[in-house]
Amino acid sequence: MTRFDATTETERLKLFADAVTAHRKRSSEVMTVDVDPESDVTDGGEVPPWIQLAGTEVVMDCTDAELDRLKSLVDEFPEFRIAELESPEDAEGTNAVITARSDANRVSGFIERAFREVYALEDDYRVWATTV
Repeated sequence: MTRFDATTETERLKLFADAVTAHRKRSSEVMTVDVDPESDVTDGGEVPPWIQLAGTEVVMDCTDAELDRLKSLVDEFPEFRIAELESPEDAEGTNAVITARSDANRVSGFIERAFREVYALEDDYRVWATTV
C-alpha cells in the first residue's frame, strides 16, 4: 500500500479495499481504519469512530442508536452476520463482531456505509488506514 488516508467516497473505497487485501495477503492480526480526529466528527471530545478487520470479522464499537443502525445495515449484506455483541458494565456502548465472508470490495463497501450510516459521518470525512 502506498496511500494511507482518503477523503472522498471513491478514494475511501479504494483505500479500504487495498487495506483489506494487504491485511489478507500478510495474514496480519488486524487491519484498523480510523476517522481522522481533525475531521470534526466528534461531539464533546469523544473518540472518533474506528473499524477493524480481523480475518473475516469486522469489529466496531457502537452506542445503542448506532447498534440499531448497524443491525439494519447488516440486513442488507446477506453474507454478513452479527456474530457477537458485548456490552461490558463499565462501557457506555456495545462491541459488535460481524462475520464478513466476502471479497475485499464488498467488505470495503460495508465499511464505507458503516462510517456514513452507522456513525452518521458527512460525505467528506477523512479516514486513515492505521494498521494493516
